[in-house]
Amino acid sequence: MNKLDNNIHPTFDRILKREDKEKLLNQRSIVIWITGLSGSGKTTIAQVLEIELHKRGYLTKLLDGDNVRSGINNNLSFSEVDRKENIRRIAEVSKLFMKGGVILINCFISPTKEIRDQAKDIVGENDFFEIFVNTPLEVCEERDIKGLYAKARAGLIKNFTGIDSPYEEPENPSVEIKTEECSITESVQIILDKLLLRIEYKND
Repeated sequence: MNKLDNNIHPTFDRILKREDKEKLLNQRSIVIWITGLSGSGKTTIAQVLEIELHKRGYLTKLLDGDNVRSGINNNLSFSEVDRKENIRRIAEVSKLFMKGGVILINCFISPTKEIRDQAKDIVGENDFFEIFVNTPLEVCEERDIKGLYAKARAGLIKNFTGIDSPYEEPENPSVEIKTEECSITESVQIILDKLLLRIEYKND
């Protein structure tokens, strides 16, 4: 146990509740977790999804792997231990935004079931909307404008998901998108068809 634990006194019981923020924003907050291989289309789908939600009057926050790793998680590597810590921090930050009534759109490879379950446990199963962007590895490599797969196959990048580090496909995602079969616009509409019912505010 951290020796400072006895000096930590959370004030969650004395601050405005999530319900107060949701009422103000006229929306139900949720954490949308988009997972898939590098190059699968996660970020593009997330960006278009955010635009569509914004058009409908929803307040959102988009968190992306590269952006987070350049800031709050810039001290973490891609080792197994640091990947778990990366996702743990992201989930905790997401939970804070969610408690503030905001709709989170997260796009992270989050390659293992263990890591995604960790995020779900932190956020809460009922508030975790998982989207699996199911794109074959060979297609992701063809789209690889950053050249990351080529570097990984050349041994220049270690622990690269899909090459020398595994990706475990989600078993029961809220939505599965096969980008080979539908456009970005169609993909986002598939998501919206299920998501809008979850975030619509109803004054119970």
